Amino acid sequence: MEKFKIKFFPDNKEIEVEKDKTILAAAISCGVYINSACGGDGVCGKCRVKVKKGKVVSQQNAVLSLEEKRENIHLACLTTVHGDLEVEVPAQSRLDFEKSSLYSQSEEIEAQKALDDEKLEYSPLVKKIYLELCAPSLEDNISDLERLYQGIAAVAKGIEFSFLQTGLANIKQLGELLRDANWKITVTLGYRNGATEIIMVEPGDTSARNFGFCFDIGTTTISGQLLDLNTKKVLGTKASYNKQAAFGSDVITRIIYAQEEEGLEELHKAVIETMDQMIRELIEENKIDLNDVTAVLCAGNTTMMHLLLGIDPTYIRRQPYVPTLNFVPTLRASEAGININPRGLLFCLPGVSSYVGGDTTAGVISSGLNHEKVLSLLIDIGTNGEIVLGSEEFLISCAASAGPAFEGSGVVCGMRASSGAIQKVQIEKADFKVNYSTILGAKPRGICGSGYIDIIAEMLRLEIMDKDGKIKPQKHARFREGENGREFVIAFKNETDSGTDIIINEADIDNLKRAKAAIYSAVSVLARKMNFDFAQIGKFFIAGGFGTYLNVDSAVRIGLLPNVERSRLHFIGNSSLAGARQAFLSYNAIKEAQEIAHKMAYLDLSGENDYMDEYMAALFFPHTDLSRFANLRDTGHGACDCGCG
Repeated sequence: MEKFKIKFFPDNKEIEVEKDKTILAAAISCGVYINSACGGDGVCGKCRVKVKKGKVVSQQNAVLSLEEKRENIHLACLTTVHGDLEVEVPAQSRLDFEKSSLYSQSEEIEAQKALDDEKLEYSPLVKKIYLELCAPSLEDNISDLERLYQGIAAVAKGIEFSFLQTGLANIKQLGELLRDANWKITVTLGYRNGATEIIMVEPGDTSARNFGFCFDIGTTTISGQLLDLNTKKVLGTKASYNKQAAFGSDVITRIIYAQEEEGLEELHKAVIETMDQMIRELIEENKIDLNDVTAVLCAGNTTMMHLLLGIDPTYIRRQPYVPTLNFVPTLRASEAGININPRGLLFCLPGVSSYVGGDTTAGVISSGLNHEKVLSLLIDIGTNGEIVLGSEEFLISCAASAGPAFEGSGVVCGMRASSGAIQKVQIEKADFKVNYSTILGAKPRGICGSGYIDIIAEMLRLEIMDKDGKIKPQKHARFREGENGREFVIAFKNETDSGTDIIINEADIDNLKRAKAAIYSAVSVLARKMNFDFAQIGKFFIAGGFGTYLNVDSAVRIGLLPNVERSRLHFIGNSSLAGARQAFLSYNAIKEAQEIAHKMAYLDLSGENDYMDEYMAALFFPHTDLSRFANLRDTGHGACDCGCG
């Protein structure tokens, strides 16, 4: 097969590929990540590239304009290689994987409250204990392994597991190691499927060095934390786009891609690379030896867990929608390809169904919903919106495909909640002046989910757009016509980090409208199915990757959240990551996670006749039934503390 070289700019990366391979596939193989929300079907138009030199063949499509075609712009997913190429990937087509970003300081403070719930007794899933064993003698001549077991039993108080076990590799080295260490050793113990496993035995006292990572494996974003398992302290928090986004923006497109030749392996490799990058960065920043990282705990939706483990997710999307597993046994992290101590463990929080996974279980733990005496509702706003209704008496869940818009993907100027993201916005009525604040006060680079919610709420409040999401024409510099309908400029290029305007357009608004409709209609149908209305729900826990920035009034104004007393709305941040952290640091919490997953019922919205009717009714701002959103407060954000005016 004939082969050709492709060089990608501005990365200056080069790869040799076979003839007829798509530019998108070549870019992925080269480590250049191009936005492809539709998974390479040629319909989203996100993968525009410029062929500067060389011969290509492109399939016909209705996405590119005549002017773009004249400028040699192509869709990377529909364009095949027929010669040596030079390809430029513009900024708007790129996925930002270069370096994980630190969360804000306020989120870091919240992250340290890992065990503020007194019910969660501190008992990490992996412990290190220092032992000084008595040397054997003619009178005390039990075997080395029995001596080790007795030493552990004498010192390790509070171990809840039923019995000790270890592997052959540890036993083979035990005799020589004990004697070389003069019987002074450190034993690493970990919970593994109902038993206590001796993970490793080390000479001397290394008990002060015991670290672990917890991860929220999101469809769009992966968040991770480095934990000191001795002190409960969070040493660092990072977030990055999930590199799987190069293969599609939602779980369905990724499940389909997994059926391609080597597709499953590529998806598995993408998530592992994202995690390993965070692990490397955090251990370097904290000057930690990778061998002292003894475990990883992950929470994520069911598809993400399958892809993390390299398990075929095909049957998740085929009737009767049955996953390979919901309860993942404790494994070696190395079995999944995660690069920590070679004998370190991998824990995964259990899920409920094909579309309600361990991230939802983690959210219930974090919110404490399963201990609430009053009827409560958990809404996790993400690419896959999960909702749980219940109390200490019962739990029922459902899922809605919201898409990645609120996580900064699928919208022109969207980005995750990191430095430079516009996160709070106020628009002045007199001259349309936009006052905004960015995360960490950095120069604006884009807009995160909370910023988009504020912008739409303000545009509604000031009647800049109608209830269908159409921007009203105005003779003002902030209003203009664009490729995707009318645009409104949030920040002009002289204000931004990139030197380009930051805008919202009608296509963005349409994406955000569909996302909010999916969430709101799922909440409505679930409550109605259980014969409850919003007035009977005492607490609404709102979770999602918004950091501490979500303006609740804005979320209600656009119809994302129900119009109830604000005192009943409680924002809890990234509940998946918080729940994962709690489960890592408390054996009681991981047992509770298993009980929650067994107990929780699942409502399949696709089988509910009124779900589509409810969804269609929610495709307006805030809703077609305005009685549900009567008497909205016109705060104009005057009470917010963002410093935006």
